Amino acid sequence: MAKTLEMSFLTGMGKTSKLSVENPKEPIDPIAVKTAMDQIIAANAFDGNGGDFVQAQGAKLVERNVTEYELA
Repeated sequence: MAKTLEMSFLTGMGKTSKLSVENPKEPIDPIAVKTAMDQIIAANAFDGNGGDFVQAQGAKLVERNVTEYELA
């Protein structure tokens, strides 16, 4: 089962931009995630669609099951 931590940021133009981290360390610590998001904003490390990240909006852990089938 693939897991991804998906962090949502508000940009300077009022749009939402997402940053994903595959296989995050578990259990997820919401305080550590918020701190990391604040550091990303402060460092101006990414330019999302619609401008710079200005505010952390939320984070979620997404789990995905993939089943591959062999076709005859």
